[in-house]
Amino acid sequence: MNKIGNHTAISEVSTLLVLRHSNNSVGIVQGIEHNGNLIDFQPDRNKVDTIMRIDSAEYSFTDFYSDFYHQLKDPSEYSFFKVREFEAHDTAIDLQEYIDCLSEGERQDLKAVEVSIEAVNAIRNKRTIENEPSVLKKGFSNGSVTSNSSSQYRYQIEDVPWDTIAELGLDSEKLEEIGALDSLLKGYKTPMLIPVLFKDGETVSQIDARLQLRIDDDGELIVKVHRVCKKVDFRKKFKGHKFTKEDRINLLNSGNMGRVVDLIDAVTGEIIPSLISLDRLTNELISLWVEFVRIPDVLCGVRLDLEQKQVLRDGKSLCIENMLSKKGKLFSAMVQFNTDRQWVEFLFENKFRSSGFSEGHHSEREVPLAFRGKKLRRWQMDKLKAGDVAYIKGLESRKGKTYQGYMIFDKTIGRIVFSFKNPKKK
Repeated sequence: MNKIGNHTAISEVSTLLVLRHSNNSVGIVQGIEHNGNLIDFQPDRNKVDTIMRIDSAEYSFTDFYSDFYHQLKDPSEYSFFKVREFEAHDTAIDLQEYIDCLSEGERQDLKAVEVSIEAVNAIRNKRTIENEPSVLKKGFSNGSVTSNSSSQYRYQIEDVPWDTIAELGLDSEKLEEIGALDSLLKGYKTPMLIPVLFKDGETVSQIDARLQLRIDDDGELIVKVHRVCKKVDFRKKFKGHKFTKEDRINLLNSGNMGRVVDLIDAVTGEIIPSLISLDRLTNELISLWVEFVRIPDVLCGVRLDLEQKQVLRDGKSLCIENMLSKKGKLFSAMVQFNTDRQWVEFLFENKFRSSGFSEGHHSEREVPLAFRGKKLRRWQMDKLKAGDVAYIKGLESRKGKTYQGYMIFDKTIGRIVFSFKNPKKK
C-alpha cells in the first residue's frame, strides 16, 4: 500500500481514482453527468487522454474537491483517491489487486489514504486554503483523514437550528418528505419553494421561500430564508454594476447574464471580477467571483478543450455536440455556468420549478426575446407565440460559421426548438 500512499502527495497535475462500494471495482474518474452520476472507466491505456485533470496551479484542491463531491448524486457509494495523472493507470491496477485480497476488517485501512470530505470542508470553512497542501498530505500519510457514512454532507443533522426551523412551521420529517432535507445538509438551497411562516410584528403570514443553511460571521449555523421577490429592479445598481439592456434580456431568458463584470465588495470596497445569475424561483440576483468558477474537464463523456472551458468560465453559453446521456444516447445542447448552482447547467432543461403545493405561483414561460445570441424580430416572435414556424438566418456557430433554419416554440418545455428543415413540411 506504500505505493498508493506516495501517489497521494500533491503534484502539479493530479486526478482521482474511484472505488465503487457496490462491486469493489476501481476506476479512473472522467467527470460527472448533469444528473449527478459519476463517469469513470476501468484502467485502459487507450483512454488515458479522457481522464479528469486537476491542475493545482489553476485552483486549490480543496475548492475543486468540495465542488466535485457535492455534485454527485450518491457520493456515499464511492471512495476517492488522489493520484498523479501520469501514474493513474498503474496505480488503479495496483489498488484493484490490493482490494481483491482484503478482508472486511482490513478495508478500514483504506480510509487512511482516501480523500475525506470532512477534512476538505473543515479547511475551507476555516479559510486556511493556502495551507491545504501540507494538511492534506499529512492526512493521507498518517491516517488522520477519515471518512464516515455521513461524509457527503456539509452539515450534520444534529447541528441544524431546529428551533428556527420550527418557527418557520417546519420540522425534519416535513423537510425530508418534500425532498428538501438532503440539499440543506449539503449546504445548498432547497430545490423548490417552500411555504414558511413569516412574522411581521404581531401579524403571521405564509410566504414562499427557498431555505439554506449558512455559517454566519460568529461561526453559528443559521437558516437563511430566500424570499420570493415580485421582480428584479434592474434600474438599481447591483454591487456597483449598472445593467445594460442585453444584461436584462439574458438574465430573464436564460437566468445567466453571460459575461464577466467588475463588482464592488460591500465590506472591503475591493473590485472583483464576477459572474451574475438569476434565481428564477425567487428572482434574487446571485453573484460569484470568477476565481471560484469551476468548469469540469469532461461533460457527459465529452472532454472540453481549453477554449471551451474559457468560454464557460467567461460566463458565455456554449453548444456541445455528441454528449452521452444516461440511457446511452448521443445528444447536443447549449450549456452555461450558473452562479446559483455553481456548476454548468443545460439550457434546454426547465429547472426552475416550485414545490407541489405552490405550482400555481409561476406563469407559463414566454417566448424569449433572443435565440442563440440573436435578437428576434417582432414578426418572428408573433409566429412563435401563435405556434407557427418562424425562419431565422444569421446564426453563428462556435467556429464562426453562419447557418440558418426554422424555429418553433414548444410550450410544454418552455423553449424554442430549432431544426434545419421545416418541421411542418413532410
